[in-house]
Amino acid sequence: MPRLTSTHFLAVTFLAVAAAPLAAQGADKDALIKSALAAAPPDIAKGAAVIAPGPDGKMVELRAGTNGFTCLPDQPDTPGKDAMCLDPQAMIWAQSWMAHDPVPKNTAPGIAYMLSGGSDISANDPWAKIVPGQTFVESPPHWMVMWPFDATSSGFGTTPQTHGTWIMFAGTPYAHLMINQVP
Repeated sequence: MPRLTSTHFLAVTFLAVAAAPLAAQGADKDALIKSALAAAPPDIAKGAAVIAPGPDGKMVELRAGTNGFTCLPDQPDTPGKDAMCLDPQAMIWAQSWMAHDPVPKNTAPGIAYMLSGGSDISANDPWAKIVPGQTFVESPPHWMVMWPFDATSSGFGTTPQTHGTWIMFAGTPYAHLMINQVP
């Protein structure tokens, strides 16, 4: 598992997990697991693996999983909640995003849940950098379809919303659906 850094596994939206490793911050293992599992619907959370950055910044498995989903806890150094739970294809998408691959390497749509809400650096730029005084895009509880949707042909908007569905990172290979509801 590659090291996650704090431009947000999503502080942009997806894996904003580790400016300072959570374990190094003295975070309690049970609290990290609880935070991570809050990102997913209960039927998915009960079988999901949980990972978090260890003291060296490398990902550590806090709980083994049985259903293919991997959840990550909220990163307390970001402005809002950003716990996330991803299926295998969404994890491939996120790893491509973190590696700045020109296109995501997932071969099918992935599903990711952020049922505690989200806090993103940008709705348009997959690799936006944090700027002092910047306002983050705050999202309500939502889930995502990690697949390159086209705003022109799909009819979905590209402006962040607090309800309904819209396309984040529109016009880039990392475009994906943001579905603002609890499934």
